[in-house]
Amino acid sequence: MAHKAGFVNIIGNPNVGKSTLMNALVGERLSIITSKAQTTRHRILGIVNEEEYQIVFSDTPGIIKPAYELQASMMDFVKSAFEDADVLIYMVEVGEKELKDEAFFNRIIHSKVPILLLLNKIDKSNQVQLEEQVELWTSKVPNAEIFPISALEKFNTQAVFDRILELIPESPPYYAKDALTDKSERFFVNEIIREKILLNYDKEIPYAVEVETEEFLEEEEIIRIKAIIMVERDTQKGILIGHKGAALKKVGIAARIEMEKFFDKKVHLELFVKVNKDWRSSDYQLKRFGYNQKK
Repeated sequence: MAHKAGFVNIIGNPNVGKSTLMNALVGERLSIITSKAQTTRHRILGIVNEEEYQIVFSDTPGIIKPAYELQASMMDFVKSAFEDADVLIYMVEVGEKELKDEAFFNRIIHSKVPILLLLNKIDKSNQVQLEEQVELWTSKVPNAEIFPISALEKFNTQAVFDRILELIPESPPYYAKDALTDKSERFFVNEIIREKILLNYDKEIPYAVEVETEEFLEEEEIIRIKAIIMVERDTQKGILIGHKGAALKKVGIAARIEMEKFFDKKVHLELFVKVNKDWRSSDYQLKRFGYNQKK
């Protein structure tokens, strides 16, 4: 039997469950999952390897109209998802009626590659609602196959996986057969810390933050990590650290516990907070943090 391999790229509005889906399909917790919008900032690959196939899943930022340079860069990651897909997953949630960007929607309905439209969060709807939604999306995206799913409950996700396997082409693998992702260990350290900040702070703080791992030293018994949390203003630094460092300590403990699960090893984590003024609008800074790849 010939080996199959392909890129399966997941797109959709913010917060529809793209990261939850990818984690369910890949079987590893690769993408940040929180209830806040704009959680995923990069395009993160999750690779599923079996002897006879390799599926490269790609989670992308939620589609928004960009308000500043960082968001524009995030949308470049979404555009790139159209360029190399063998299968496109367009994810919507029950009750949703449109994609936030008309240009992206046009690309979906004129796509030359197979589209799987996943109607997510059906556990929050009834049969009548579900039938109405299926009818709506069938008329809007006639070129798509529709799968009602619950990514969180893993309902119908196996059927989606099986269909993907049928659709991907015959091809040698794109990555080493033991690869799980294209991202480095430091990338996941940064993402875990960023997730804990998203969960513990409100308003502007989570979106003004970028994390950089300065040191990642793996010893036999323990991994020693030093990470810097960048914020844009002194006031944000104060909020992030909290009274007598209590807020930052809480983030550090939660992140360390998560990292120990992820790396399956003891972790010693040190966190520092620095002000990096207006990094979200600086071309140089965005490139440094892995955004603006096309410029």
